[in-house]
Amino acid sequence: MTTESPRWFKSSYSGNGGQCVEVAINLVDSLGIVPVRDSKEQAGPVLNVAAASFASFVAGARAGEFGAV
Repeated sequence: MTTESPRWFKSSYSGNGGQCVEVAINLVDSLGIVPVRDSKEQAGPVLNVAAASFASFVAGARAGEFGAV
């Protein structure tokens, strides 16, 4: 069991518009998850996504599979 805490960051592409998410990729090796949270609600809920699922999501976003935002 690990006691490592998430080290949160948001994309360098994120503006200051308050519509950002933060991720903590430091838990991939130890727990196999990528925690995701709303940057405005840092004490709010955290969604723990399986590392492989998160990698698939990022690959799809990079490939434009979700359309333009």
